[in-house]
Amino acid sequence: MVKIAVIDYDMGNLHSACKGLAIAGGKPLITNRPGDLDQAEALVLPGDGAFDPAMQHLRSLGLVEPIQAAIASGKPFLGICLGLQLLFEASAEGREPGLGILPGQIRRFRSEPTLTIPHMGWNQLTLTQPDHPLWRGIKPGAWVYFVHSYYAEPTDPTIIAATTTHGSQTVTAAICQGNLMAMQYHPEKSAPAGLTMLANFVNLARPSR
Repeated sequence: MVKIAVIDYDMGNLHSACKGLAIAGGKPLITNRPGDLDQAEALVLPGDGAFDPAMQHLRSLGLVEPIQAAIASGKPFLGICLGLQLLFEASAEGREPGLGILPGQIRRFRSEPTLTIPHMGWNQLTLTQPDHPLWRGIKPGAWVYFVHSYYAEPTDPTIIAATTTHGSQTVTAAICQGNLMAMQYHPEKSAPAGLTMLANFVNLARPSR
């Protein structure tokens, strides 16, 4: 089984992510130890909550450099929800610098007369990298579960792997760049489509034999 380090920095319910990864065929380990990140075959950075406390916790645990090094090494990496946003340089939600792995900013949804913020509930994906292995078995317009008030605006739009709409706004739903993958929605809460995506990530992380 694929050994997957699920990074624990006191921001969110890790157990639902671990359950989804286990169902998908992975062997998740909740950890905040840099050594465990080195030994794992893949990394998952989940997260709920605010940007600044999340970055503060990662720094206090000494996890920023190990995460950056693991991604630079080519190890498969999956960010979920806040875990996607932390990959960027900065966020309109706070003042802390992000991990800085991806150029770009995290923006807040623009106010609209009938728009509810946060964007919460089921919504459809438009796949902008439809041939990516992460989408194997996923049909266009797949429904997934979102909970967020902020979204990523990458400097390089070609890394956007899926978008969704909220009100009149089309925003980033997923990112894929080499070994780095991230989802603004919660795949572990997204029924069969989400579990299929997690299984695809686990398969991408399997050592070649």
